[in-house]
Amino acid sequence: MHSLFLRIFMLFWVAMALIVGGSIAITFTIAAREYEAPELQRHPSVAIQASAVLTQGIGQLEQWLDANKNSIADRDLYIVGADGADILGRRLSEGAARRLRFFNRDGRAAPQIVGPDGSFYTVLLVPRRPSIFGALSLPEISLTILCIALVVSALTSWWLAQHLSAPIRRIQEGARALASESHDVRVSKGLEGRRDELAVLARDFDAMADQLRANRSASTQLLRDISHELRSPLARMRVALGLARQPPADLARQLDRMEREIERLDSLISQVLKLARLHGTDGPFARETFNLDELIEEVVRDANFEGAVKNCSVRLQGAANAAVIGNRELLRSAIENVLRNAVRYSPQGAPVEVRVTHPGGGLAILVRDSGPGVPDSDLTHIFEPFYRVAESRDRDTGGEGIGLAITAQVMKAHGGSAAAANGEGGGFEVRLDLPAAGLAV
Repeated sequence: MHSLFLRIFMLFWVAMALIVGGSIAITFTIAAREYEAPELQRHPSVAIQASAVLTQGIGQLEQWLDANKNSIADRDLYIVGADGADILGRRLSEGAARRLRFFNRDGRAAPQIVGPDGSFYTVLLVPRRPSIFGALSLPEISLTILCIALVVSALTSWWLAQHLSAPIRRIQEGARALASESHDVRVSKGLEGRRDELAVLARDFDAMADQLRANRSASTQLLRDISHELRSPLARMRVALGLARQPPADLARQLDRMEREIERLDSLISQVLKLARLHGTDGPFARETFNLDELIEEVVRDANFEGAVKNCSVRLQGAANAAVIGNRELLRSAIENVLRNAVRYSPQGAPVEVRVTHPGGGLAILVRDSGPGVPDSDLTHIFEPFYRVAESRDRDTGGEGIGLAITAQVMKAHGGSAAAANGEGGGFEVRLDLPAAGLAV
């Protein structure tokens, strides 16, 4: 029995059948005890009195019965002759007739008295209130109840098994579809109204499928972008090599050109490898405790040195006053990428602001420039690898388009985040957040 549906169905059905069958058996047993002449245990003097009166003749017995037929508050008294009729000519109640049949059918010892002529009379004390035990003790009633219970329990068990196993089968089919590279599968369709664990599992499965599809698309796009980025310097190197081979060639100039392209390739490959180590992995990297203020001041000094060419100064406000548990070089790279971009896009002579704040017990580093900002439609994409804003697609000013992607992944690896927004008065601001858990005050 390998089917989960069949296992659930059989388990519930057998359990319900046992409960119903056991209930009927217990009820039948109680009913049998009810019909084992309990009136003789409660009122033994009734049969004795009737037997004594019968010695005086059937007429005396009839008079005695007529006088005592209602002497017991909750029971009717009958004396039935061999012909099955009450000696007073009364019609037997349904309970009395059923009890008499019960004694005759099962051959149980009925409470009987014997007349002078040897005739037998049965003494019956029957409860006036109808009893459910009487009906259940009949075989046809018990069999009918059992059949109804089995049919109802079978239908209920089938529905319950179907209700439980259907989402599991859909998730199984979805897993097979994912294994066959079909990422458009959806298993929660039709389960929108359910809030149980299986419906939640189905929705989580769909979320996983969406994430896998997004990761696959991102990986495909990343491969295309890397191929494009590598092809450009290689093409320029081929041109330089071709020019160097044509006389009269400025060999030194072409060699310098190839050297610059080789350096560009080396930088690009280093950045891609760094991003590959960070992106989509939870792999451990070397952590240490270091002073964050020293790191920020070091990056600011370097940025001031680079900005001096365009008279662009970097101003630092606030202090971390905390140590960070993380990778010093990765965090340096993350902050440096943001700050160098800010210096690159700031106008001539415009300052760049770096502020350190402490929101909610954590730490935030805000870098703001005075540049033209970024279109709102591009804000959600600037942390993607090789993404460039339309106005800065020239590689000589826009870099490789991978620095902010590395920044985002570095912050994520440290439990933080990176976000960008246009300033209200102009300029562009990038915010780097570190959680309180990553700080050692």
